[in-house]
Amino acid sequence: MPTQENRLDLAVQRVRHPLKFRLLQVKKVQPLTPHLIRVTLTGEDLHDFVSASFDDHIKVFFPEPGADKPVLPQAGPDGPLFPEGRRPVARDFTPRRFDREARELDIEFAMHDAGPAATWAAEAQAGQYLGIGGPRGSLVIPTAFDWHLLIGDDTALPAIARRLEELPAGKRVAAVIEVADPPARIEFKTQAELHLVWRYRSEGDTRGEALLQAVRATCLPRDGEGYVWAAGESATIRAVRYHLCTERGVDKSRIRAASYWKQGAVAVHETLDD
Repeated sequence: MPTQENRLDLAVQRVRHPLKFRLLQVKKVQPLTPHLIRVTLTGEDLHDFVSASFDDHIKVFFPEPGADKPVLPQAGPDGPLFPEGRRPVARDFTPRRFDREARELDIEFAMHDAGPAATWAAEAQAGQYLGIGGPRGSLVIPTAFDWHLLIGDDTALPAIARRLEELPAGKRVAAVIEVADPPARIEFKTQAELHLVWRYRSEGDTRGEALLQAVRATCLPRDGEGYVWAAGESATIRAVRYHLCTERGVDKSRIRAASYWKQGAVAVHETLDD
């Protein structure tokens, strides 16, 4: 059986993009569930926007209280430069959908905790302004793997939904997802052969416990070349990665694990590895 080393179609590639900052305007606000809000942004600044991977992240800049528009940095030789040191509140989000011709960009806000992003999204209206920066780079995971396993919580829903739309017809994929309750479920569009597992948080559960137990109960295919993607709360995804790599034999080169948020911390977004 061919291995990853001699199957060039399975090479995971890193792609860098020029760092650009864009001022965009809200075109539409659409509640998807009681816990997820989609905001469609528009503007001519999107004419050269690029997002090459389903789990890209952009930095979203929010206006200061009472301000109409956010303060945007400029791209400097060593990173972003903020005018007079004024750093606006910023959070990382997945570009859920992008239409260059229509100059539209969708981002989705998980209303899982109180914070500036969730507060803004709950009150968002057409005509308001947001700033975005990036994505600075993409990790392109080929769809050619024989099977895919997607794992995440509410914050990973946009990336999981985008990936399922990208996978070709007949591709085997399992998605294991933890959300607050049944109304937090969303409908996925995919041509792939999808095995979908939903888990819900109860008042007695430690956050992430249901997700980890669901991953433990998930059977991994014995045939073919597979890839695992996991994102969500930092401690939970670390535990998921540890279980898969040490107890289930998943090679560390075949898993991408990311912290999209961290219990008790703010503005956390990082790749989890050794």
